[in-house]
Amino acid sequence: MNYIAAIGKYFIMVGEVFRKPTKWRIMKSLILKEIDELIYGSMGIIIFISFFIGGVVTIQTALNLNSPLIPKSLIGFATRQSVILEFAPTFCSIIMAGKVGSYITSSIGTMRVTEQIDALEVMGVNSLNYLVFPKIIAMLFYPFAIAVAMYVGIFGGWIAGAFGGYAPSGEFIKGLQLDFIPFHITYSFIKALVFAFVIATVPSFHGFYMKGGALEVGKASTTAFVWTSVVIIILNYIITQLLLG
Repeated sequence: MNYIAAIGKYFIMVGEVFRKPTKWRIMKSLILKEIDELIYGSMGIIIFISFFIGGVVTIQTALNLNSPLIPKSLIGFATRQSVILEFAPTFCSIIMAGKVGSYITSSIGTMRVTEQIDALEVMGVNSLNYLVFPKIIAMLFYPFAIAVAMYVGIFGGWIAGAFGGYAPSGEFIKGLQLDFIPFHITYSFIKALVFAFVIATVPSFHGFYMKGGALEVGKASTTAFVWTSVVIIILNYIITQLLLG
């Protein structure tokens, strides 16, 4: 019953985010700050992880497709499919749930503990719109980060295949072009947008409604990461079933 009440409270919060908007002059600077913190500040870890994930996928695929009857181009094909369909949008979103989600929960939770949110509400400001809306708008740029992750992941796979001796460069590139379906890119971007909304709102929910002191801020960050990851995994299954099933 508590979970149902929490879900209902979450949707009420999301509705409140879009009511009584803050003045655009103030909101613009908040959005730019959140883009810098949430997207630009996360590009380093996304590029690093994507490069090595692509390399690992290539190596593991090559080691499992060791029959001389199987063309080496299938290594490039498998790497492309794995990175575009799953590793770039989903794996990176789990990482972002830890990095970005913890930041969002701790920053809003600290404002709750220090009564800054109460001060905003006393001044007549819609605190949910002021704190959460800029994060939602900033995370609309998340598909750009996923596009970079796709490119870097495939590039990392090509480096591992060509220079590790697992697949000749020409065969790997041939596999990248094999049976390419443009809708797979659209599918990944749809997932990225849905996950971006989850990453922006679920940690905000845990930070905004937390109670207690500084110790509870850390607990709320951990809880937010767990629930954000759970929601991402469940939505990943649902979206895949709806769009590819």
